[in-house]
Amino acid sequence: MAENQDRRTQFLANLTKTQRERLSHIDFKLYFLGQLRRADVVDRFGTGPAGATRDIALYKEIAPENLELDNSDKVYRPTAAFVPLFEHNPQRVMTALTQGFGEGLGEVLGEEVQPMLRCEIPSALSLPKMSVLAPITRAIHRGKAVKLGYTSIDSGHTERELVPLALVDIGIRWHVRAFDRRHKEFRDFVFTRMDEPTVLEDSVVQRDETAEFDVQWGRIIELEFVPHPEHKRPEVVRMDYQFPEDGVLRVRVRAANAGYMLRRWTVDCSPDHRLRGLEYALWLRDPLTLYGASNAQLAPGYKDPRSDREIKAL
Repeated sequence: MAENQDRRTQFLANLTKTQRERLSHIDFKLYFLGQLRRADVVDRFGTGPAGATRDIALYKEIAPENLELDNSDKVYRPTAAFVPLFEHNPQRVMTALTQGFGEGLGEVLGEEVQPMLRCEIPSALSLPKMSVLAPITRAIHRGKAVKLGYTSIDSGHTERELVPLALVDIGIRWHVRAFDRRHKEFRDFVFTRMDEPTVLEDSVVQRDETAEFDVQWGRIIELEFVPHPEHKRPEVVRMDYQFPEDGVLRVRVRAANAGYMLRRWTVDCSPDHRLRGLEYALWLRDPLTLYGASNAQLAPGYKDPRSDREIKAL
């Protein structure tokens, strides 16, 4: 079995990237939707019927035991012995199934892209304007600074010069990690509070304004989660989060994002696991691992051992 898998891996490695993409699509359709038509390949890649036939034939050559033709409606179906030819990324699979991205011409022509299955996804209440997002992403990609207006809770509206470094999704909003030239430190800036960003083509970005010097961004914290001691069904928690055999779920996050992520995951970070409610399925086994993380105060139940100060709002 292992030898056969090695041969497949070597065979796939010798194909072009385009060929592997088409074979992966065939694999996806069989694995997750249980059927494949020649038109699926034609519609997805714009190839002619003859090209799609060759792709399916190539897939059958590599994994003949994976599919069989259902003559009743002329579609291929996975066999009982089906083993996926590719390792499909779970997040990409869920995106494709629920939002249909990459599955047709609709996204190119401006038509609404339909999900591949019936599904329900909560609406995003806070999304950046594209006219704000685009200059920021250009600046990140090209290593440039930007000038913009920014409205913060503490300072109101001010003019800022930022050196944006990375985009961050905290579940309820998007923000950008950036060096703030006004305060001479790295901070997080919410897209919806920005106005009229402009890329500063002639402004030289200094070395100490780059991600290399962002200590919070560069510091990686390993968080150890266990089922919340007060949860009435810890075995369900272990199933939900696919705990390893030693009973400790380990997740690595950047210090700059730790507080946001722990709030998003609703992890009880109190030292005595005092938070109650079924939403608190996980407990951070050692809250001191958050010590020094700039936004640790955002983590549910966390107490800074140095003080009780509140984290500043942006």
